[in-house]
Amino acid sequence: MKINFVKTLSVALCALLLFTGCQSWNNMAKGGVIGAAGGAALGALVGKLAGNTAVGAAVGTAVGTGAGLLIGKKMDKAAEAAAKVENATVETVTDANNLTAVKVTFDSGLMFDTNKYALKANAKANLKEFAAVLNEFNDADVAIFGHTDSTGSDAINDPLSVNRANAVADYLLSLGVSPTQLKSIVGKGSKEPVADNSTAAGRAENRRVEIFLYASEAMINAANEGALE
Repeated sequence: MKINFVKTLSVALCALLLFTGCQSWNNMAKGGVIGAAGGAALGALVGKLAGNTAVGAAVGTAVGTGAGLLIGKKMDKAAEAAAKVENATVETVTDANNLTAVKVTFDSGLMFDTNKYALKANAKANLKEFAAVLNEFNDADVAIFGHTDSTGSDAINDPLSVNRANAVADYLLSLGVSPTQLKSIVGKGSKEPVADNSTAAGRAENRRVEIFLYASEAMINAANEGALE
């Protein structure tokens, strides 16, 4: 288990804002800058550097500085809880609203046998721990993405990635995670590699299931009202 906070974000903000002490910023502080109502250009830059993702509830109103701070604080806690899950790699990213989100990656090799989508016993144990995190932070929306390496054809990889994402989702639901919390369950096949598919190590890294926790519209509204705990 490990947690990887995106250092590039802090470095970029340091250079841009000349904050000498910003290396120690947590997500609460980052969220306040990203969510600043008047900082659209800064928010776009930060989102790009931090790995802006496609997840995020569509909101029609600006997210204020205070709301960004509260959401960042909430996601700090979620990331800390997720990092305690065995075999989970945890990172903080920004969502489509340039708010702090949490990305949790599970190695498919530890979860499934080759070309299978039935969960292994240890994967079920890991997901049981993770379900507790989702139930604790049940005001966050969740997206699940299955990925494969490039070995084989799309005709094999695409449905395999879908089935693996669904297997994870179904097991989380069986552990009491609310169906309304799971907003996206998607198979990406081999289309979004994170490593070199020409090496065995790279292919192993590409075989993965990613789960994102991000601010729901209800969380954003609560944060804007100053009521998010």
